[in-house]
Amino acid sequence: MSMSHLYGTDGDDGVEMESFEVSDWDLQNEFNPHRQRHRQTKEEATYGVWAERDSDEERPSFGGKRSRDYSAPVSFVSAGLRKAAAEELSDEDSDDDEKPVKQEEIPKEFVPKKLKTGGNFKPSQKGFVGGSKSFVDFGSWERHTKGIGQKLLQKMGYVPGRGLGKNAQGIINPIEAKQRKGKGAVGAYGSERTTQSLQDFPVVDSEEEAEEEFQKELSQWRKDPNGGKKKPKYSYKTVEELKAKGRISKQLAAPQKELSQVKVIDMTGREQKVYYSYSQISHKHNIPDDSPQQPLGKDSKPQGFALPELEHNLQLLIDITEQEIIQSDRQLQYERDMVVNLSHEIQKMAEVLSHEEKAISNLSKVLDMVEECERRMQPGCENPLTLDECAKIFETLQDKYYEEYRMSDRVDLAVAIVYPLMKEYFKNWDPLKDCTYGTEIIAKWKNLLENDQLLSHSGQDLSTDAFHRLMWEIWMPYVRNIVARWQPRNCGSMVDFLDSWVNVVPVWILDNILDQLIFPKLQKEVESWNPLTDTVPIHSWIHPWLPLMQARLEPLYSPIRNKLANALQKWHPSDSSAKLILQPWKDVFTPGSWEAFMVKNIVPKLGMCLNELIINPHQQHMDAFYWVIDWEGMISVSSLVGLLEKHFFPKWLQVLCSWLSNSPNYEEITKWYLGWKSMFSDQVLAHPSIKDKFNEALDIMNRAVSSSVGGYMQPGARENIAYLTHTERRKDFQYEAMQERREAENMAQRGIGAAAGSVPMNFKDLIQTKAEEHNIVFMPVIGKRHEGKQLYTFGRIVIYIDRGVVFVQGEKTWVPTSLQSLIDMAK
Repeated sequence: MSMSHLYGTDGDDGVEMESFEVSDWDLQNEFNPHRQRHRQTKEEATYGVWAERDSDEERPSFGGKRSRDYSAPVSFVSAGLRKAAAEELSDEDSDDDEKPVKQEEIPKEFVPKKLKTGGNFKPSQKGFVGGSKSFVDFGSWERHTKGIGQKLLQKMGYVPGRGLGKNAQGIINPIEAKQRKGKGAVGAYGSERTTQSLQDFPVVDSEEEAEEEFQKELSQWRKDPNGGKKKPKYSYKTVEELKAKGRISKQLAAPQKELSQVKVIDMTGREQKVYYSYSQISHKHNIPDDSPQQPLGKDSKPQGFALPELEHNLQLLIDITEQEIIQSDRQLQYERDMVVNLSHEIQKMAEVLSHEEKAISNLSKVLDMVEECERRMQPGCENPLTLDECAKIFETLQDKYYEEYRMSDRVDLAVAIVYPLMKEYFKNWDPLKDCTYGTEIIAKWKNLLENDQLLSHSGQDLSTDAFHRLMWEIWMPYVRNIVARWQPRNCGSMVDFLDSWVNVVPVWILDNILDQLIFPKLQKEVESWNPLTDTVPIHSWIHPWLPLMQARLEPLYSPIRNKLANALQKWHPSDSSAKLILQPWKDVFTPGSWEAFMVKNIVPKLGMCLNELIINPHQQHMDAFYWVIDWEGMISVSSLVGLLEKHFFPKWLQVLCSWLSNSPNYEEITKWYLGWKSMFSDQVLAHPSIKDKFNEALDIMNRAVSSSVGGYMQPGARENIAYLTHTERRKDFQYEAMQERREAENMAQRGIGAAAGSVPMNFKDLIQTKAEEHNIVFMPVIGKRHEGKQLYTFGRIVIYIDRGVVFVQGEKTWVPTSLQSLIDMAK
């Protein structure tokens, strides 16, 4: 069963596709809804569209078969006017004698202009038969349908109330019908157009165009009489297309050399085939097989012209030609790129050539200048070269020919030209007599010869730096000779000489002079020095070296202290020469070593001197006391306070008590008290221990005048002593307030940022800050507490902090004290 009338076919490929056009079958279905429908048979239910059926039932039926009512009367359908018997007889004869008419026998004038294929109707179907109906009932069938006719007209642009046609012109007369001669298909007996249609729609096409159009449309549903042969189609490729294809394949493929030589075995066919690159797989040719040809079938026809070898060879020649064209295009593009590349290379080489020519010119000029210097250095030359002229030549080389000068071997050039002139310049030089001789000329040569990229300063740089080699080989021998003859105690000339050359001489050469030449001479001289016999103090020829040598002199300090300690064994404080010898060393020695030296060698001598002091208010000898107080700036305040507490104040308070017990004159005692207090400096008086001793003396005096036991009491003595006590304690309070004000001012001057960063959060932090400022150790004592409070060491003093108050450990109890007093006690 064929359903081409339902779906339609493509003319070229024969592919079935459904047609959505309104066909004659659709119109018949709408005009005659009660027509006989086809009922599906068992074979159609089994095989579907492939079942065989009669040609009369070509249109499938989608509805069930209605049962006929055989009891109803027979109804007849009008078929038009009845003809005469002769006419019916002739019609029957013509029907019997009717034969299939071939297309070639149909006259051309009867061929329709355009053939529309649609549904075929059964001859027995009702409707569309001859005869006419009145226009009264026209469109009455719409009552039995869903109005598909009206909808179809509206979809095709029809507006109700207006006429039909492209311009809505309509027609006045009804459409005329033309009866066919026989029962053939539409157009089988020629054109069926009426006179009215020819007037309304005239045809101007020629017969040839009508024939071509008819044959084209006829081929869509009828087989080709020529056996299905189609005209071969040829495709042509231009050279430009081949070139473009070659460029695209080159960009996409980009084959590598390794992959281009891979052996590939193709086993996809009946026989294996070997290719020598992956690119050959994409260019496989249809090589004819050697197998015997298959026997022809019933419907197959033998080929009239079959030469597969010739076709293969022709295709191979075409492919080879295409590859040659592509390869030639690639080679041409490569040559063009090579031309561009070579043009750039030529431009670059021209620039290099010009640069090289300029360099050759500069080098030739430099060579001429060097040869001129060598000529003028020859013995017997009329215009010998001087050191200043040679320096000017090198300045010219550095300014005008810097690149050539930097790339050249300056060491060899300087050795050949400058060194002989430098030796001649320093031939008669004595560094100790004329220490500044040659400094300017050497400073000039330093700028000319020294390597700017020299990072290290050691003797290994002699091979790379001309100036360092010049100083080491020419200047250094004169320094060695003069240092060998130099006496360390005459240090002034040598110090002046090195001071004048310190900015010119390389650092490593100056270090070598100080470490290898000067220090051994000083060390040997210190070992031979005797402080008891030498009239020249040692600091006079050691201290001038401090700016140059600094920490290098540290090894000399220990033997100097030992010699001084030995000299002080038999020393007495009455000899002031010891202070003159030791005073210059106070700032040279470290604070720790100096304090240790003082405590070991000076403080015991001063204590013995204070023990020998006799306190007599009536006839006082102050020499011993002056000898001790004279060392106040040399020894620390804490050491001096310790001496006074141990050797002076016990005797002084004892004398005061004995004097008060013998009916004294309180005015004399007041003067005696104030006189002794004036002997001490403010720094000593500010110490808490000294304050305590003088306050103790005031308490003794107050107790003496306040006690009523005894005999006669001097009038006004009690008031005088009370006034004295009040005055002294007010002075102490004012002094402490002034000290605290000075400390606050000093902290304010250190800067807002530093002060803000070091603001103490509590009293403990304040004590720690003060300890750091005065280099005092402040740390907790592990495992030691007093009444639950942590104990701390502040220097050599044990303290604890309670509610913002510092308590210091006394002899029997803990005594509160101020922060300044704590610092003075720790020092």
